[in-house]
Amino acid sequence: MPFSAEQTQGVEAEKLPGAELVRDFLNTHDVEAETDELSSPAELVLWLRERGLAGPHDSAADEDLPLALALREGLRAALRRESADLPSLPLRVEATGDGLRLVPAGDGVRAGLAGIAVAAVRAPWDRLKVCSEATCQWAFIDSSRNRSRSWCSMRVCGNRTKTRAYRARKRGSRRLQGSNTDTV
Repeated sequence: MPFSAEQTQGVEAEKLPGAELVRDFLNTHDVEAETDELSSPAELVLWLRERGLAGPHDSAADEDLPLALALREGLRAALRRESADLPSLPLRVEATGDGLRLVPAGDGVRAGLAGIAVAAVRAPWDRLKVCSEATCQWAFIDSSRNRSRSWCSMRVCGNRTKTRAYRARKRGSRRLQGSNTDTV
């Protein structure tokens, strides 16, 4: 699968697919717009199927949706460097010529979610980030050379944060002025 120059700028191409999968999974919940692509078991299985993580005949049970949401928010918390409890998923360790590797066990929706967990383990965590703007929390891949991006977009979230900080500094530097009117 060829990658564009923008996708590979400063990032090893073989590390991108797992990071992109995790980013896309985290971004199924838009914190700012309060929308969720995974609002039903049917939407969950459709999302997994579109990414090759579930078969055409797989279906999600009612208990699979809370499992997916727990995985998503646990990964988001981990990217914010917070303590995270991740749900139990069907995984196995496989011996290869290069050593051991973690792989999803079985098939179906839970194995698809396990595939996301495996992608998260393999993803370059110094590149995969969550926007530091509290109202956003959008996941992104930091393609900057020194891996120092804090916001998903400097034009939107970075600008909001810097404008708030500027206004707070200005409010703190203003001296209270007395009234210019005489009182009787």
